[in-house]
Order: sequence, then structure tokens, then C-alpha cells
Amino acid sequence: MDKRPVTTKTVPEPPGHQRRTMGKTTLDNHHTDTRPSTTNGLEVMALYRIAQLIGSALDLDKALAEILRILHDTLRMERATLVLKDSGGARLAIRASYGLIEREKKRGIYKIDEGVIGKVFRTAYPFVVPDIQDEPLFLNRTGARTSFDKGEISFIGVPVVILEKPVGVLSVDRLFGLEISFEEDIRFLTVVATLIAQFLHLHETIAKKEQRLLEENISLKAELKTRFSHKNMIGQCKRMQEVFRYIDKVAPSSATALLLGESGTGKELVSRAIHIASPRHKRPFVKVNCAALPDTLLESELLGHEKGAFTGATATKKGRFEMADGGTLFLDEIGELPMPLQAKLLRVIQEKQFERLGGTRTIDVDVRIIAATNRNLEEELVGNRFREDLFYRLNVVPITIPPLRKRKDDLPMLIDHFLKGSNQNNKRRIRFSRAALALFTEYHWPGNIRELENLIERLVIMNDGEVINLNDLPSYINAPMERQCAGVAAGTTSEEIPTTREGAMGAATSLQDLERHELEAALIRHGWVQARAARELKITQRQIGYKIRKHGLTPPEHLKRSR
Repeated sequence: MDKRPVTTKTVPEPPGHQRRTMGKTTLDNHHTDTRPSTTNGLEVMALYRIAQLIGSALDLDKALAEILRILHDTLRMERATLVLKDSGGARLAIRASYGLIEREKKRGIYKIDEGVIGKVFRTAYPFVVPDIQDEPLFLNRTGARTSFDKGEISFIGVPVVILEKPVGVLSVDRLFGLEISFEEDIRFLTVVATLIAQFLHLHETIAKKEQRLLEENISLKAELKTRFSHKNMIGQCKRMQEVFRYIDKVAPSSATALLLGESGTGKELVSRAIHIASPRHKRPFVKVNCAALPDTLLESELLGHEKGAFTGATATKKGRFEMADGGTLFLDEIGELPMPLQAKLLRVIQEKQFERLGGTRTIDVDVRIIAATNRNLEEELVGNRFREDLFYRLNVVPITIPPLRKRKDDLPMLIDHFLKGSNQNNKRRIRFSRAALALFTEYHWPGNIRELENLIERLVIMNDGEVINLNDLPSYINAPMERQCAGVAAGTTSEEIPTTREGAMGAATSLQDLERHELEAALIRHGWVQARAARELKITQRQIGYKIRKHGLTPPEHLKRSR
């Protein structure tokens, strides 16, 4: 048998490999590639097969084991191992192997400076043992090579390096008798080790990203649980306390809840509070606005569709019911649901089964339904616009959420809450004047909580000072139609009206008087020139004309004569 020289040596780096020496980079180009062309072709095939595994980098152990199997199947390299530094950084252990049984693999543990493996790792340089029987550094820790006679096996180890730091060692056994130089083996294994390093780096990057996303998910869930818990909902009035009692009662069950109330009263907030307080809180909360989608898309959105079910259905799509499986599905504006789809929804609620659009497979789901509407569904029943059987399926636990105009006691807390949030978001320190707060209390809030929050946000952004006064408020609040009155006493003279805003506040006995005093004081300051007074009050000339007529204000006689 033609044997390789029985000497232990460190082999020079392969041709073209950059070696760092004393801060310089040198190139070794004196080696000649004497490998047969068929072997070069097998190497290319092996590298191609290894590169194809990049998509399976998420399953790292499977990918590494497949790489070592490719080395054996394609190039007839015998036993192969990949040794990596453990999490503690004090030892090297076999992460993947080919040709070792599990017991042998578990024995493959080395100290950082122990044996041939430790030498390759510590120096980050390839190492060859031409005959393992004559090398004292070769430990045969796994005990897997005892069946071979002396002089039959060579051992080759190359470092696995990430960002110029060794993280492991790739090693293979070679049987004697192959007409291939050690230099050629090392050149090829160095390329393979580089690919393995890329696999490891990619997997580590993905794992860190997943961990970060997991931590963010946990943090967001905790924040949602805090934010949307009814214990953090603002409301001390009797009617809101009744809503909170209903949430506590219905949340632990799987009963369908129907939320009733005007737009902007906080129905979605209540639905999330029910979900957060339920045993399903770790599962998805999925929302569908039945009024925001056209009838043609709503069925596909709820139930999903199969590929080719209709024009444009280029792929299978899960519906919201599937997305919410195990969790809660919130059907907002349920009163807008078309009649044909109401029948399909009824079946899903009753049987917890459905088929995707264009599909035949029956899908089972476990979903808790919370529906909401601002319509009077009983009136919709009379008009045959809503199915009676669906109504009774949804109306298991009805919860009526009061409008803001019936929660006057909660207004100061709500205003304070939204003002703090808006100041924080916009880095401002805005506050309300007493008069502005009083006017807020009198306003009827047709848009409810949503209108209040949006208006406060707008006032904070647009205000040039630090106080929101009466003249900062929009005209529909500053001069609502329901506050019109017949006028003021005919005997009132301009001398009786304070000319300063502070004086007006002190003299006013009602919001109606406040508005009148503010208006007349501004007119007096500007000599009853309506355009100038309107600019000061930040209203239009048309609005100031309406207010003058509303309060029955007239200029003094001397001004009338001068005109």
C-alpha cells in the first residue's frame, strides 16, 4: 500500500489564502493544483449541494449534519466532526458528526488547549496528522477509530472562523492510498469551513432577532394587558361602573358578547378588555370592521379563499376566523353585515365550522365572538335588515356603553388623561383655562370619546401659548346652536361690560354670559371694528356677525353716528 509520510506537520495555508504575519498579508502561490479534474468536479458538486442548504439554516443541526454527510458521499472522506465552543466558552464539544454513534459523539469534549482539536482552535490554523497512531496530541477522545490498523488513517482539522475569531473546528478522517495531497484537502475543507461559518453566523443573527422579537412581543402583550384592562379604563360614573361589572362577569366565559353604543364610545376598548381578562388572552385578538370592507371582499376577509377562487386570488389566504383560532374575533359594526353573509356567520357561530371561498375542506375553529354596533338591531329586525336568529345568537350578553354626554362626571378625568398623553407625545406643557374646561363640560360631544381625544390633540398641536382659552376652541363648541338665546336685556350698556378678559370671567354668571362678555369686550377694544375683533378671537367675520346677532349686541350711539 502506498502510504503518505508518517510525520506530524502543520500544513501551509492553501494557495491564495491570506496569512497574517507581523501585521502584513502574504500570498503563497508556489503550490500547483495536481488534483485530477474528476476530483475537482466532485468538489464543485459538493460545494453546490452545501450551498443549497442555506435555506435550512434555521434548522442548524440538520443542516450541519447534512454538510458532513455530503463530504462523505461526494468525496469519500470518512468520519467527520464539527466541534464548536460551548456557551460557557471553556470547552469544545461535538455539535455535528458523520460516522459516530451517539455515545461516541457525547465523549467528544475537549478543553480549549487540549489535543489536536485544541491546537487547531487556539492557533486558528489547519493541522494534519498523517498517521493518528504516531501523534501524541491525537487523543481519540470519541474512541471511534480503534477498528483501524496502524497507518491507515490520516486526520485533517481546519478552523471555523467568524469575524476573525475561531468558533470551532471541522475535522475529517482520510484513509491512506488516495492520490490527493494534503494541501488540496485543506484548501477544499477551508472553503467548506467558511460556508459552515456563514451558516453559524446567519443562524446566530436570526436567533438574536427572534429573541428580540419575542422579548418585544412579551413586552407589548404586557403593555396591552395593562392598557386595555378595564381597571385602567377611566370612568367613575354609575353607568361605567356597570360596564366594568359586566366585563368581569363575561370575560372568564366563552359567551358571545354584543356591545351597544354610539360611535366613539369605546366599544373596541371594552372588547379588548374582555379578551385580556379572559383565558384566551395569550391567543390572538383579531378585529374586523364590517363597514370598512365592500360586500364582495368581506366574505373572503372573514372566511378566507383558495387559490383561483376568483379573479385575483393568486394564492390561498386564511380568513380572520382562522387567524383568531383559540382567541377572540371582534366584529365591529356588525349591523352593516349584508344579509347573505349573516347566514354564513350564523353557521360558523353555531357549528364552529366553515369552508374557505372556493374550497371544499371543512375547517374547524374555536373562536370567541364579540360583536359591536351603533345601530338599534331591534329596529333592524323590524325592517328585515338583520336576521333574527343571528341577533339572538349575538345577543347573549349585551353591554351598553354610555355616550360621553351622559358621563359628565368623567369628563375632567378624561380631559386630564388625554391632555397628559398629548403633551407627552408632542413635548408640550399645555393646560386648559377654567372657562374652556367649563365650556367642554356643557358641550354635547356627538363624537364621544373619539371626538374629545382628537380635539385635545389638535388644540395641543395648534396652540401657540401654554393655555387653551375660549377663543382657541372651534366655533362649533364656542357657539353651539343649542345655546342660542333671545338676547340680552335691552337696558345693558357698554359701560357695564368689563373690557378685560379677567373682568369678564369674574362678572359672568353662566357660560352664555361668558361668551357675551368676551365678545363685547373684544369689540370695545377694537372700536367695534368686527374684522379686528374677529382676528383677536380667532373666528371668521361671518361667525362674529352671527354671535353679535345672537347676543343682540349693538355699538354705542356715538359710534353709530360716526358711521
